[in-house]
Amino acid sequence: MAAPVLPAPRVPDSQDAPSLRWGIMGPGWIAERFTESVQAHSRQVIAAVGSRSLERSKAFADAHGVPAAYGSYEEVAAAADIDIVYVSTPHNVHHHAALLALEAGKHVLIEKPVGLNARQARDIAAQARAAGVFAAEAMWTFFLPKYDVIRQVLNGGMLGTVTTVVAEYGEYFNRTHRIFDPELAGGPLLDLGTYPLALITEVLGAPDRMHVLGQQHQSGVNAQLSAIMGFPGGGNAVMNTQLHNFTPTAATIVGSRATLAIDGPFNMPGSFHVRFPDGTRLHYNEPAGGHFEGLHYEAAAVARSIAAGQLESPQRPLDSSIRTMEAADEIRRQLSITFPGEDNSPS
Repeated sequence: MAAPVLPAPRVPDSQDAPSLRWGIMGPGWIAERFTESVQAHSRQVIAAVGSRSLERSKAFADAHGVPAAYGSYEEVAAAADIDIVYVSTPHNVHHHAALLALEAGKHVLIEKPVGLNARQARDIAAQARAAGVFAAEAMWTFFLPKYDVIRQVLNGGMLGTVTTVVAEYGEYFNRTHRIFDPELAGGPLLDLGTYPLALITEVLGAPDRMHVLGQQHQSGVNAQLSAIMGFPGGGNAVMNTQLHNFTPTAATIVGSRATLAIDGPFNMPGSFHVRFPDGTRLHYNEPAGGHFEGLHYEAAAVARSIAAGQLESPQRPLDSSIRTMEAADEIRRQLSITFPGEDNSPS
């Protein structure tokens, strides 16, 4: 019997993707990282930026060589020379900003989480499908070359039947960070927990049982949570996310034939290995990196999808984003976590 071999990544060079003109809604930290990455590694054009503060927009535009700066999200959506809108506002504005873009007939890439809850995610999906334009959640991890290899490993059956996924993500934050602000949907779940939760629901699907424990922070947000999940067919998953301090941010996928262990941080460029019961190990080696090294892959993949006439991303379909938010909703239900502004009825 031939020795197992890891497949090669199939992700093309980002420079080869067709160029789109991007308008940014929300000139914050992640928008800066996105802009730096796509400008350095791809032919994507950041053509405009908009904020509720024209001063902030102009400062961002000056810093990154963006030709147009607007003092509202509406102006970005209406701009005639924009092909696609990148929504990088605070979480509680994702839904509203995405709908502005969709109603203007613009394609849209929405920073994770796609909305505050599954209802908002379903609404965005419905609006995009009705308008016939592209929409996706910017879960950039799933666009990385290493995740293309992991996807091939899973689909090819190298691990056998997947029985268990264990994933966690913790970071330290200065107390001035928005993650401590209840008005901005703070707490670790939407900022950090979406990564392990997205991985779990991507590999095992939708859980049908869940038990959640949580801890409150003195700021009023959730400080940490741990969830044990059960899935149809008997699979289990365990996740933790917290804002107390940095953790290894590792992930493990256990199968009946082999175990796949992703080096931390599992959500960023880096390596993993597959271990078999006989001690055989297969190593996928990729230089460790961060947002600068990785965010351009999602922009390039989106540009290719749009050029091919696709209305969703095969790396992160809208139904997958909805499934993750449904699991997040159940976590929040068990911990009585609510966010301001999520009473918006679907349009």
